[in-house]
Amino acid sequence: MRTQYSASSLLVAACLLGSSPAWAENLIDAYQQAYHTDPVLAQARAELSAQMQDKPLARAALLPHVGVGASVGFNTADITGFGDISINRAYLSDSYSVNITQSVFNGQAWTALKQADSRIQASAAALTYTEQQLALQVAKAYFGVLEAQAQEQVAKKQKSLLESIYKQTEATLKIGTGDIIAVREAKARVDAAEADVIKAGNGVAVAKKQLESLTHSPVETLEPLGHYQALGPQPDDMQSWVQSAIQDQPLMHQAQAQLHTAQQQVQYQQRARWPVVNLQGAAQHELGNPFPGLVINQAGVSLNLSVPLYESGGISSSVQKAQAQTVASVDHVANVRDEVTLNTQTAFLNLKNSVAQLKAAKETADSAKISLEGTRKGYEVGTRSIIDLLHTATDYVRAEQDYNVAFYNQVIARVQLKAASGQINMADLEAINALLKKTA
Repeated sequence: MRTQYSASSLLVAACLLGSSPAWAENLIDAYQQAYHTDPVLAQARAELSAQMQDKPLARAALLPHVGVGASVGFNTADITGFGDISINRAYLSDSYSVNITQSVFNGQAWTALKQADSRIQASAAALTYTEQQLALQVAKAYFGVLEAQAQEQVAKKQKSLLESIYKQTEATLKIGTGDIIAVREAKARVDAAEADVIKAGNGVAVAKKQLESLTHSPVETLEPLGHYQALGPQPDDMQSWVQSAIQDQPLMHQAQAQLHTAQQQVQYQQRARWPVVNLQGAAQHELGNPFPGLVINQAGVSLNLSVPLYESGGISSSVQKAQAQTVASVDHVANVRDEVTLNTQTAFLNLKNSVAQLKAAKETADSAKISLEGTRKGYEVGTRSIIDLLHTATDYVRAEQDYNVAFYNQVIARVQLKAASGQINMADLEAINALLKKTA
């Protein structure tokens, strides 16, 4: 039984998935398998998990630090110089201490804490982008298999059609009304069709391998794509999609978080000139010394101030380096914005074109089929030649192939626009999955 998903986020939905089946039955099944087995996605998760530790590490500089110490030793002492009194003895000694340090003022530590948040945001955006790209790759690979299988069926149909024409030419040649040139032409077309069948079969194998590289499981039976209504961008406004992409695209979020980190690094380096104030408390117990019976117990609290006065230009160089890196980050954000804008515009136009291309391909395929039937009848009554029939058959097969490309491209174009704008989610995959024919 297939599981139904209602979560709007790919991350949330995929986390709720159970164990993967032995093969991908539909698009959702394929994404399940890829989500649980994709090494790139696993790497992004691990990197985010590691980045999450930056915050407690940064916070640790602002929290109390407690340390204890202990020592036990054997000592000998020979003390003179106190008149007639001299001490010459061996003794055991032990010492125990506790130290507590609390940061009172540390400007760099507070900046480091803000930097940790920015780094985590960048890593989280990278994970989201990886998830969205995986959804796109699975959709393209899934429909790549279906398209390859459809093209294989067309290749087999072509071979069968040309074989029937070849048999007709042989039959007419035997009764004396045929043409040896037409027979040879038909045979050459059959041989080429046999090669096309092999090529198409290899195309299916390659497409399956591409899907298997994502799901890491064998591809067996996939639910085919049923007839559907071609849909263009919703809304049909390019600028609206571009604005949404700049706002939602994870690559933009990552670049902006990296910019914040760079800006905070400038502040971090500048605060190296600031004083650091720590409150320190210590307690110590000492037993065992050259003077018998002497025990020392002491405790104290101190407020410690440290101020860097001269660092040989190190602080200034660090600030200038951080400022230069901030400028580079600003340019990186602008570059990512341009890239996201172009990708979204391209995906928008491709989706609009796919609607027209699918309509044109369908009409061309229907026309080519009618033309083939008319040419065949014309050949039978003697008004068309066998060469005409072969050409018309080739045109029909080519039209069928073009229709298959347009048929699957239209669906993929929908996913590509969502991915380019950073808005693809589980609901989008479910909508595409609903177009598949459910098989028993």
